[in-house]
This record gives sequence, C-alpha cells and structure tokens, in this order.
Amino acid sequence: MKVLLINPRGFCAGVDRAINIVEQALSLAGAPVYVRHELVHNRFVVDNFRKKGVIFVESLDQVPDGGLVIFSAHGTAASVVAEAKRRGLRVVDATCPLVTKVHIEMLAYSRDNREVVLIGHRGHPEVIGTTGQYDAPDGAVYLVETVADAEGLEVERPERLAYVTQTTLSVDDTREIIAVLKARFPEIKGPSKDDICYATQNRQNAIREAAPKCDLILVVGSANSSNSNRLCEIAEKAGVPAHLIDGPAEIDPAWLKDVKTLGISAGASAPESLVQSVVARLQHECACDLDEQGGVREHVTFKLPVELRRMMAESA
Repeated sequence: MKVLLINPRGFCAGVDRAINIVEQALSLAGAPVYVRHELVHNRFVVDNFRKKGVIFVESLDQVPDGGLVIFSAHGTAASVVAEAKRRGLRVVDATCPLVTKVHIEMLAYSRDNREVVLIGHRGHPEVIGTTGQYDAPDGAVYLVETVADAEGLEVERPERLAYVTQTTLSVDDTREIIAVLKARFPEIKGPSKDDICYATQNRQNAIREAAPKCDLILVVGSANSSNSNRLCEIAEKAGVPAHLIDGPAEIDPAWLKDVKTLGISAGASAPESLVQSVVARLQHECACDLDEQGGVREHVTFKLPVELRRMMAESA
C-alpha cells in the first residue's frame, strides 16, 4: 500500500502559540495553571497538559482568587474578560490572533450600528467568543450555519447589515453562504480580507489536491475539532471515503481492504507525533511505501501575548 503524507498538515501558528503559552506559564508560575475551556481541540494535547498540572475549567468560578488563568485559542467573550478583571485574576490570553481579527470586526460593526450575520457552527467556542464581542444593545447577531439558513434569514435592518465568519469553516461552503447573503442583501458589508484562516485554507486545498490520488483518507484529529471535521468533508465531497481518528488505536483494519493508496492528513490542532504513530501502526499492519507530498510551506509565526512577555521579563 502506498501512503501519501499530505502537506501541509498538523499544528498551525495559532496552536503552536497557545501550547507555547501554557508551557511557558507552567515554567514561570508552576502548577496549577488554569485554562478556560480546552486550550485547543485535541484530546492528546489536553490530556498531556493535565498530567503537567493544568486544570481545564468551563467557568471562572472554578478558578481560585489569585489564580493564573489562560483563555483558550478559540477566543473568549468580552463579559468573561471583564469578570476576570473584576476578580483580579492573573490572565494570559491565548486567543489566536486570526480569531482576534474577527473579534475586532464584530466590535467595529456593532459600534457602527450594524446587525451582524455570524457564519459558524452553533455552540462552538469560537462562535460563542465572537458573539460575545457584539456591543450594540439595540442590534442583533444572526447565526447562519448553512446555505439554507442564509436563504431563509430574516433581518430587522437589511440596509445596516454585515457579516463575519468562524475561522475554521469549509472554504467552499462559506463562499456559497456569502454569495447567498450578498444576493439577498446587496448592501451587506464584509471584511476586507477573508476570515477563514490561512491554515484552514491550506489544509483543505491539500486534501482537495490529494483526493484524486487516494482510495481512502485518514485525518488525524479529535471529534470536536471543527477544522479536522472539515477536512473529512472535503475528501468525501471529492468522492473519497475519509475517517477522523484521534490516533492509531482507532484504525479499523477493515478500512484498509483493497486500498492501494492511502492519504494521511491532520487537523491544525493535532501534533505530528500522532501522525507518526498512525504511520507506525500502518507499517505494522501491512507493507507500506511512504510518500511525503509537497505542499505550501507555512512560515507564519505569532508573538507571545504581552501579559506572558511581562511575566518572562520579571522572572529574568
């Protein structure tokens, strides 16, 4: 069996930054360090941090007075930030800068007295955090998940309407939804630059390019990872069966029957070590020829947040 290792795959700059933030915080402050919500949507990463003394919480009520709390890469509602400030908690914000960009757009539209359409998945932490930036008491945020939602959307003020999107959606699906919104609401305003993050676009493009060569694609990533799920959807839309797996233990040998070429990718929150453990399992199951595919080289890096840089300076 030929195994295509699809590139780019795995960690994006925002996830790299978030993991580095928690590691630095543990080194500087010691355990326990509290993280509101899962830092990134990957079970392996979260469990590894738990072993190091990180406590994941869903509410700031679970953080003791004086505790150090890190906000996850998905972004946090303004009300939560205000609560942390009111309580005097030590805060480090690990929100991905590309999510922060969407937060700034949401805030600007609301202060321009616009209603906002948020294209995203209901209940996702990024959607909750982005909605929580809206600052117009008499306005509204409309959540749209599908083309059908966009076709049936009714708004109060179509002449004062804008849209933003979750950063980890399907590029194709988002494009279709935006087209419907623009056709129905010709005066709608949108961001000057696409909200879908570079890593999401690159990984989806790589899957799309590799799919015609593959009989099956495995995507390494956790079930609650939006961008990982989108990679499976892209493969399946191209007519190639795809499975989302957390690691090698989830591979069903029956999937490999009659597969001559297997593609492997990984979501933006999945570490490369998991990809290599999947490869090792495959090599144990059958004879494999590995082919590391070329792809877009990513050189994006993000600075650490100012709160953490201040802690590092004080400890020097």
